[in-house]
Amino acid sequence: MSASHRLRVNGIEMHFDEAGAGGRAFVLVHGFTGCRDDFASQLPALAPHGRTLAPDQRGHGDSTNTGDAKSYNLAQLCADLRGFADALGLERFDLLGHSMGGMVVQRFTLANPERVASLVLMDTASEPLAEGVPREMIEKGAAIARAIGMQGLHEIIRKGAGPEDRRTEPDRRLEQEWGADRYWARVRRGFTSMDVEAFEALGIELGAGEPTIERLGEIACPTTVLVGAMDTPFLAPSRRMHAAIRDSRLVVIPDGGHS
Repeated sequence: MSASHRLRVNGIEMHFDEAGAGGRAFVLVHGFTGCRDDFASQLPALAPHGRTLAPDQRGHGDSTNTGDAKSYNLAQLCADLRGFADALGLERFDLLGHSMGGMVVQRFTLANPERVASLVLMDTASEPLAEGVPREMIEKGAAIARAIGMQGLHEIIRKGAGPEDRRTEPDRRLEQEWGADRYWARVRRGFTSMDVEAFEALGIELGAGEPTIERLGEIACPTTVLVGAMDTPFLAPSRRMHAAIRDSRLVVIPDGGHS
């Protein structure tokens, strides 16, 4: 069973879920338009292995929405992760980053190698996403959200969901298994809690930010690169990360998608 907490970090309030106990924590960092709820189904399985923590990054979930585009960038999210670990007294811990969260934890590990006991890079990349959402779509989505709210943007996306939308087959399969209400409630939670300024600023940086690929050879902790076999935009980036990080392990999940 997990418990929810909050703490002050770098002038914002971060909310997080905690399950399990032990001396060395496992920290799970969610992706763009996600939140700590993305890991809710996994916490019960992880908790018996030790203390497990899932924070909401700034501009996501229940953590602070600053309303300031300049406060949303990967470097700031990395600083927030360090502040989160410092506030909880986590000197050395295991770390997982999903999608955008994977870009954050790469930067954290390169800046703080002594603090990361092991690393999982899940459906992520070490370079700008060439196959990601185009900048013009991010900017258009942000303009819509400023006019009618992130809830309104979510409703437009849901109404457009169909045979030709951008979702993967595993996403469609999950909707069938869970039912539409539960599936779309999860998507809605991520969108409607997100700061529109974070949506635009981080969405743009994902496609145009500084790469880390040339520095990945510095990572010395045990590293697993994890990717879904049907998460097409992230397959080649995952293989490149695996090749760049010595002694890393590449795990491709059959029939797996992005989430």
